[in-house]
Amino acid sequence: MSRARRPPAAARWHRRARQALRQSIHLRLVLLFLVLALAMTVTFIGGMQSAFSVGWRDAARPLLADYVDRLVTEIGSPPSVERAQAIVQRLPIMMRIEGPQVQWMSHPDDRPVARWRGGRGPWDADSRELLRKQTADGHTIEFALNHAVFDGAHRYGAIWFTLGGVLFLTALAYWYVRRLLRPLDDIRQGALRFGAGNFEASIPVRHALRPDELGQLAATINTMGQDIHQMLEAKRALLLAISHELRSPLTRARLHTELLPATHEVQPQRDALLRDLGEMARLITDLLESERLTGRHSALHKEPTDIAALARAVVDEMNACHSGSAGIDLQADAAMSPVLIDATRLRLLLRNLLDNALRHGGRDLPAPQLHLRQTPARLEIEVRDFGSGVPEDQIDSLAQPFYRADAARQRSTGGVGLGLYLCRLVAQAHGGTLVLGNARPGLRVTVTLPPG
Repeated sequence: MSRARRPPAAARWHRRARQALRQSIHLRLVLLFLVLALAMTVTFIGGMQSAFSVGWRDAARPLLADYVDRLVTEIGSPPSVERAQAIVQRLPIMMRIEGPQVQWMSHPDDRPVARWRGGRGPWDADSRELLRKQTADGHTIEFALNHAVFDGAHRYGAIWFTLGGVLFLTALAYWYVRRLLRPLDDIRQGALRFGAGNFEASIPVRHALRPDELGQLAATINTMGQDIHQMLEAKRALLLAISHELRSPLTRARLHTELLPATHEVQPQRDALLRDLGEMARLITDLLESERLTGRHSALHKEPTDIAALARAVVDEMNACHSGSAGIDLQADAAMSPVLIDATRLRLLLRNLLDNALRHGGRDLPAPQLHLRQTPARLEIEVRDFGSGVPEDQIDSLAQPFYRADAARQRSTGGVGLGLYLCRLVAQAHGGTLVLGNARPGLRVTVTLPPG
């Protein structure tokens, strides 16, 4: 079995660099400033060199010819090596003398004239002829610039100075961009606080009297956070009103119904009324619980729980409520360790899943199954019935609020469509998942929770 090749370290480094560049506005702006600075430097230096080389060459040609004539006159005829050496020491030039009496080079280890003849330098072929003079006694004197003088401290000093200036300007641009975009960090931190439900500290707005675009954005997000805070507070007040104002009349109505005489004529209406009142109470409870679990700032009361014992208690309770059915088959791994969960919410999840399985499994079908599996990495809860299942195109919609696969059936047999939705919210609140699928026959619901 062949192993997948890992990309080389250079490729991984480039990939991380590209990812960081895509995710950071600061890095992109700094890179832009650096490229612009380098491009401007190269363009400026190239343009200035071109302008000076063209203009200065035409203007300096007669001056250069006159100066070369003066140097040749100073060397004398026949040429004096001593005078030539004095000129070379005084000026940044190199010299070669060829003739019948004198054969001399100021820099025998270098071949400057060959370089001039090869076409290198700021002079064309006609201009290079100005640097070569023929004396009356048959000697040829050739001049060239001493590149060692210019290749040394002057040229490299200019290069390092230019590079240092570019880096300084880049650092200055980065500091300014960083200072300019610093409000983005405040906006990000404020948005994270608002998302976690903390609306006490607002995002600071710099120059509040005359804010820039980022200041206006921060002020707008602060206003949005205040509106969301007010909406959440109104939602909490509404939930409290529903909890107190609706439960009380439902309790009184149930009490009055139970006080009705249990005669043969009244008993059917009494039982139907009690079922409707119980359904209304459960609907209110499910709505309140779904609203609590939907909020990101809702807290779970986690504690170490014996999941097998909790499941047995729920199974016994469900079997007692559905005495006419075949019961529930509980299968759990041996020696399951306690799990850090919210026992109340997980009891609600198990009740809803098992109630759904009992309702949709017929009396003549095998009993619904509850499987508990535990590994070091996860806890898995699986509930399966042996009913008719659900069409494949409706599987993804089963866990949506108020969705019922069979729209024609009555609430007395099919509920209002909040059971599986609540189960999904409970699983997500614990950091887990809920997956539905047809088991053929029946429906299989798998809930996976982290170990703690």
